[in-house]
Amino acid sequence: MTTGQSPSGARKTLGLLGGMGPEATVELMRRVVAATPARDDADHIRMLVDNNPQVPSRIKHLIEGTGEDPTAVLVGMAEGLKQAGADFLAMPCNTAHWYLPAVREAVDLLFLDMIDLSVRYLQNSTPQPKTVALLASPAVRKVGLFDQRLKAAGFTPVYADGREEEAILQVIRAVKAKTCGQLEQDAYQAVTDGLRERGADAFLIACTELSVIELPATENIPLADTLDLLAAEILRTAGVEG
Repeated sequence: MTTGQSPSGARKTLGLLGGMGPEATVELMRRVVAATPARDDADHIRMLVDNNPQVPSRIKHLIEGTGEDPTAVLVGMAEGLKQAGADFLAMPCNTAHWYLPAVREAVDLLFLDMIDLSVRYLQNSTPQPKTVALLASPAVRKVGLFDQRLKAAGFTPVYADGREEEAILQVIRAVKAKTCGQLEQDAYQAVTDGLRERGADAFLIACTELSVIELPATENIPLADTLDLLAAEILRTAGVEG
């Protein structure tokens, strides 16, 4: 056992609602493993993963208004993970957190919340930012997923708009299609530059598709990744200490 860790038998088991998208799910697992202070296999946490790429599209449901509501599928996944032995749940998709209240209502397990984790991180940052630029799916902006909690904590959220927002959506779609190349990276950088010029003093990667590609340059402005915040909280909740 690594010094400073709880005995492996005392650790909690993670249930992961994945597949949104699959690459982001695997990347979260990789970050959890990489951040675990381990000398042997037994030092890592147990992860039960439902990697379900057939979860109905959040973009089609929230942006286009034509897709199926994914709530029932997400509830079924959470219930299955609980029955399989999960002690707590997490979901590496920011946009899918729009449905989190309904899943929590249906399944009586602790469910880690990436939006709350992000707000707490920003509140504990030194110096504390004022204007937070969210690099996110247009659905996140449309439903105001982060807005109320950011504003309540004293932050001003800003987003890509117009052509910038369409550019971000194209980058996200390219990641899902495994066609993301230099053109998309340049578009991602251009959106980030525009947000910085509009006064952003902190950046938050709030789409896990954007978490799996090269980070944009932010000219010394702090950048946080919700996937990193979730990985760290998973280890804390599971009982792993660094």
